[in-house]
Amino acid sequence: MTTDSQRVNTSPHVSDEIRKTTCYMCACRCGINVHLRNDADGKPKIRYIEGNRDHPINKGVLCAKGSAGIMQHYSPARLKAPMKRIGERGEGKFEEISWDEALELATSWLKPIREKDPKKLAFFTGRDQSQSLTGWWAQNFGTPNFAAHGGFCSVNMAAGGIYTFGGAFWEFGAPDWGKTELFMIFGVAEDHDSNPIKLGLSKLKSRGKKIIGVNPVRTGYNAIADEWVGITPGTDGLFVLSIVHELLKAGRIDVDYLIRYTNAPWLVIDDPDAKDHGLFLRDKDGNAQILDRETGKTVAYNAKGVKPNLQGEVNLKNGRKAVPSFTLLAKKYLDDRYTPENVAEETGVPASQTRRIAAEIAHAAFEKEVIIDQPWTDMKGERHEKMIGRPVAFHAMRGISAHSNGFQTCRSIHLLQILIGSIDSPGGFRFKPPYPRPVSAQPAPHGGNIPNTPLKGPQLGFMRGPEGLLLEEDGVTPQRIDKAFSWDAPMSSHGLMHMVIANAHARDPYGIDVLFMYMANMSWNSSMNSSGVMKMLTDKDENGEYIIPKLIYSDAYSSEMVAFADLILPDTTYLERHDAISALDRPISEPEALCDAIRWPVIEPDRDVRGFQSVLLDLGARLGLPAMTNEDGTPKFKDYADYIQNHERKPGVGPLLGWRGKDGSKTGRGEPNPNQIDAYIKNGGFSETHVPAEALYFKHANAAWQNWAIEMGLQDAPVENVFQLYLEPMRKFQLCAEGKAEPQPPETHRERILNCFDPLPSWYPPFEGASIDLSQFPYHALTQRPAAMYHSWGSQNAWLRQIHGHNPMFIPGEICDEVGLKDDDWAYIISHHGKIKVPVKRMNAVNGKTLWTWNAIGKRKGAWALSAKAPETEKGFLLNHIINELLPPKGDGHRWSNSDPITGQAAWFDLRVRVEKAPAEDEVSQPQVGAQNNPVGTPDQTVEYGKEWTK
Repeated sequence: MTTDSQRVNTSPHVSDEIRKTTCYMCACRCGINVHLRNDADGKPKIRYIEGNRDHPINKGVLCAKGSAGIMQHYSPARLKAPMKRIGERGEGKFEEISWDEALELATSWLKPIREKDPKKLAFFTGRDQSQSLTGWWAQNFGTPNFAAHGGFCSVNMAAGGIYTFGGAFWEFGAPDWGKTELFMIFGVAEDHDSNPIKLGLSKLKSRGKKIIGVNPVRTGYNAIADEWVGITPGTDGLFVLSIVHELLKAGRIDVDYLIRYTNAPWLVIDDPDAKDHGLFLRDKDGNAQILDRETGKTVAYNAKGVKPNLQGEVNLKNGRKAVPSFTLLAKKYLDDRYTPENVAEETGVPASQTRRIAAEIAHAAFEKEVIIDQPWTDMKGERHEKMIGRPVAFHAMRGISAHSNGFQTCRSIHLLQILIGSIDSPGGFRFKPPYPRPVSAQPAPHGGNIPNTPLKGPQLGFMRGPEGLLLEEDGVTPQRIDKAFSWDAPMSSHGLMHMVIANAHARDPYGIDVLFMYMANMSWNSSMNSSGVMKMLTDKDENGEYIIPKLIYSDAYSSEMVAFADLILPDTTYLERHDAISALDRPISEPEALCDAIRWPVIEPDRDVRGFQSVLLDLGARLGLPAMTNEDGTPKFKDYADYIQNHERKPGVGPLLGWRGKDGSKTGRGEPNPNQIDAYIKNGGFSETHVPAEALYFKHANAAWQNWAIEMGLQDAPVENVFQLYLEPMRKFQLCAEGKAEPQPPETHRERILNCFDPLPSWYPPFEGASIDLSQFPYHALTQRPAAMYHSWGSQNAWLRQIHGHNPMFIPGEICDEVGLKDDDWAYIISHHGKIKVPVKRMNAVNGKTLWTWNAIGKRKGAWALSAKAPETEKGFLLNHIINELLPPKGDGHRWSNSDPITGQAAWFDLRVRVEKAPAEDEVSQPQVGAQNNPVGTPDQTVEYGKEWTK
């Protein structure tokens, strides 16, 4: 492996120097080699970017996005200096100011808030990768109002998995590509984790293993799948539960796995009139009880030598009884409601296809089991001579997450995985370190609002039950501006970023003084109801003051959101900055190895910009936040690089795992090392520590994993992880809604808690479709990210624009025929909320009731330094304009957020529409919201690069 970060090439025509760092063109975080070559003035410029073959994530593979990082770095849209607004919000009129003036202004706005009412600051970040820092900063400021992009993107994935089995898809786990016999992928576009998935799929193809793609749209991964299930949007959970029905009916489940690792044997109280109906039967020490099949008696689930029964009934005192949760599970899913025939019309999947896929899953799991000759010892002290796996692997992402039933859909997929015994077993889904982390090892969310006082813990976390809700003393009013962890969204582990602006504008539950945002293009593609959000940001009260008084925004580029800020703090590009891709946050680990990484300034900025994380630490010191200030009042950290090396979240544990200790000899735990970043640079920008062979599988119950995780600083003591097929906290919320327990929800919330908070995975129709006249809006409309773009920052890239310069609406052939549309016609797409005019392409490889388009291609005129008639502004469009952040009125005066009622996940895949042919004479998409001024200037029509190297 090459360990030198700077290597001189023999050919002067390629590059003078190579510097290795981490890509930021999506959230995949691949290793890259950045080739530098001096220009005529002797200054280094980026020549090209390639993948780092030594890197554990991409192994040298690099996609179009990663290669186009050059155009990201040299983008004409880069901000050049701090700015303050001089025009009206939304116009984009600014004047440049110094950093001292900018930071003094920000401090003058923030300091009074902290001194009087910290919750009046709402600090929300977008697709950044430093949430352990930003959350820590907000916690020290004392505001409960912090969250990041997850509530708009994938909180259902994270929460659904962690509540069920202590992990989740994508960043928290991966398929066992080399051993699986059957792979199913649900709702995954090509933008997330793309290079590892492509590498994995190529392994499956080379091994001749079957890939089943479940997605309404057949593009990308689904296009190369051996079988495509063109499911109706929002019905994945029903389809999966029908497969569960078939497996239970055939007896094709792993009973031993259920008994060993899940709460399937735990006894549930069956006493409909009691306050504890549906809760687990527990002893005086709080231990859940099981029925021992040899003695017929109830004993603690963790008692030694017991043999739990999955069936039966226990008679308790006073005529009460209890049954294993598996009994409830079997009764629920064996019901005829879940037969393939009875779900076929809703899912759009023929009964024969559902039944055959269920049989193929059973065949792969039980007829092709994988056996590894590796002894291991479980947490009960029992030794196993082999690791036996059920080689069926699943992967899922936003397509199932971004629905109002997404949490329960995620749990349904995990239920299927667990029933066949494929979680962290050979050939199945595998945890990536630092996971597994069950809810018991996760923080609870913290609220409060004490002047000049940090919160007692992080704002985000995992709710254990109704007793932990973040409510004011009346038991109803949310403490948070986004209403996370309230009755509106009780288990909202990532917050509700999409509701911050709407709630602040409505002053519900209260108004705020400062909205502080980073990399969150909320006025455009990172919100629902884009036109409405722009109005909210510019609305004034009766005194002529903005309803949202102050808006501080940081970004590297002149995005749509920049125009609405009062103060701009210009960020660097990812090649000019330090970053920690940290185990405190979201590391780059793979199942076989604990990995983390850095970014570092491979090239120095040529503008008056600063890395946002360093700016945040500077602001913290100016505000006197104790964690960022020495006793003499001086800043504790010079910049983010200083923080990365010297900050300790607890003794010996900091942002980076590698080269800890004063001499760099320790891994995981150890004192700060002043040369730690240099060590990472010499190693190519990453660290990698392999998981011991004995701990590679069954981490949820593996003593060797527990010992190693403690040694690495991932946890401080052994953590029990019993998979929760029956989720008791959900039942606690139902008891409150039934009026049997405290606290009780408002009357407006009772019905949906009763209907949606089933402790067993369930399915209910998406809310928008259930709230409108489907004869008026018969079709589904989706927006997904293309392989060559990642949010709006990629779609301004000069190279990538040549791949996707604009986005048509792809419409099924039968709808085209009905409406009279052909390629390049124009159509109106109409929802209950609004209407857009879009160009059309006919497509047949799509669910027949579903139209779709690429997301974030459409741009507002004047943004991103694009030319006046850029195709992105005239033929590009956003579906977001016709999605509302609120559901249609029900007539009772209450409007729900358009979100999952459990986690608050934005439900922007629930959209229902109709299609009408539109005149094409102007061939310009609608709405056109008016141009914003471009504070960075308008570039030449042609962006040229590298001319000096072609002479």
